[in-house]
Amino acid sequence: MKKSTIWILGIVMGLSFLSLLYLQVSYIEEMVKMRNEQFDESVKRSLYQVSKNLEYDETLRYLEKDVAETERVALSSQAVPQSVAVENDKEVEAHHYDISSPSSDFELKTTMTKPSGLPKAMISRKHGENNILQTSKSLQEAIKNRYLHQRVLLDEVVLNILYKSSDKALSERVNFKNLDGYLKSEFVNNGIDIPYHFTVTDKDGREAYRCPDYEDVGSENSYTQILFPNDPPSRISFVKVHFPSRQDYIFDSISFMLPSLAFTLVLLITFIFTIYIAFRQKKLTEMKNDFINNMTHEFKTPISTISLAAQMLKDPAVGKSPQMFQHISGVINDETKRLRFQVEKVLQMSMFERQKATLKMKEVDANDLISGVINTFTLKVEKYNGKITADLKAEDPNIFVDEMHFTNVIFNLMDNAVKYKKPEDDLLLTVTTWNEPGKLCVSIADNGIGIRKEDLKKIFDKFYRVHTGNLHDVKGFGLGLAYVKKIIQDHKGTIRIESEPGVGSKFIIVLPLLNN
Repeated sequence: MKKSTIWILGIVMGLSFLSLLYLQVSYIEEMVKMRNEQFDESVKRSLYQVSKNLEYDETLRYLEKDVAETERVALSSQAVPQSVAVENDKEVEAHHYDISSPSSDFELKTTMTKPSGLPKAMISRKHGENNILQTSKSLQEAIKNRYLHQRVLLDEVVLNILYKSSDKALSERVNFKNLDGYLKSEFVNNGIDIPYHFTVTDKDGREAYRCPDYEDVGSENSYTQILFPNDPPSRISFVKVHFPSRQDYIFDSISFMLPSLAFTLVLLITFIFTIYIAFRQKKLTEMKNDFINNMTHEFKTPISTISLAAQMLKDPAVGKSPQMFQHISGVINDETKRLRFQVEKVLQMSMFERQKATLKMKEVDANDLISGVINTFTLKVEKYNGKITADLKAEDPNIFVDEMHFTNVIFNLMDNAVKYKKPEDDLLLTVTTWNEPGKLCVSIADNGIGIRKEDLKKIFDKFYRVHTGNLHDVKGFGLGLAYVKKIIQDHKGTIRIESEPGVGSKFIIVLPLLNN
């Protein structure tokens, strides 16, 4: 699959997952907002009903007290002897409505009972109809007047209740135990069954009551309600309620959405990891292709040289010249060694597939070992008009290492300096040793082309080679530094690099001393 195709697929899938994740988060935020609004509305409705209940209680107490006072006065007045006289000159009037007649007309008979025993007088039919209309209007007027009078009395009673009660202390007007009961029942009626705490304060914020189990947790999100809305402004009081577990209650109501969000995140992470693996495999494929190209180039030169020398040996003239024969034999031997060395470098790949290389550890004097490598490598450095400087000042150079592999490490680092020298400058190579507490430090510095910052983290990767264009002027398989790092780590040491493009590079190796 092409790299551009992977990029397009990754972008499309990534945007799809991010859009899905955004929609889910937005939906959850909207649900939280809606649940908060529902909760606030339920609490406000409950508190309003609680204030109404307190007003009902206060009105009932006032009426009961007023009725009891009226009964007391009535009982007192009945205890006083009174004489009731019936005057003889008073008339007792009775109205009789006769509707037994088949016709629609009826008669109104009025009987006047007097002490003198006057005879009854019959009223004419027409006269009776006029009196009925007048009587009906009179009754309606009387009922209306009575209603208006009672309404005025009721308003006076209510005003008396309000102004007389507002003068009392809150502790006399409110039964705080009943208030707690009202709060609990109204919250339950509105679907809120979680712990709450409340206080009662006056208009100046002075606290008149606090529930016994009061806690400040959650008080930053409190709800306030006027206890008696009809009180004068100077006598107003408040009840303040808060819920410590309000946020938990809100989020518990939307917890069913969290698994969906979690699964989406897992899918997104899995997708990102898959894309990362795809790019990494793509990169490894490119590096292996580069490795094959370099390996072909490295093997082609010695093979062609050996083939040419073998053809020259077939020439009869060569057999007659011992010097020529010896020279050609030496070339074949050198190229065979070179080919064998390249094969061994390729075989080093198998070391990276194992957890740890097989090492033959023994006590080694690092200064002596490095001096021997420098003596062997001097000829190669002088070939490029270079110079090696040794500053072996480690007072305790004894380490416990595999001599062959550690020698290869030093040789690979020096060879790396030769490969990446500046074409226009002479190579300057400096090898230094020194001691730190319990450790031996070795540095190999050069004045080569240096390494860019973005390549420093990758140079120890297998098959990785710093790009120098589509050229094969620098030979190798990209295994040398990976091999160096693995060997140093197997010896429980560390290696790091300091480099600047155009200035040079310095490799620093740190190994534990023998006594450690």
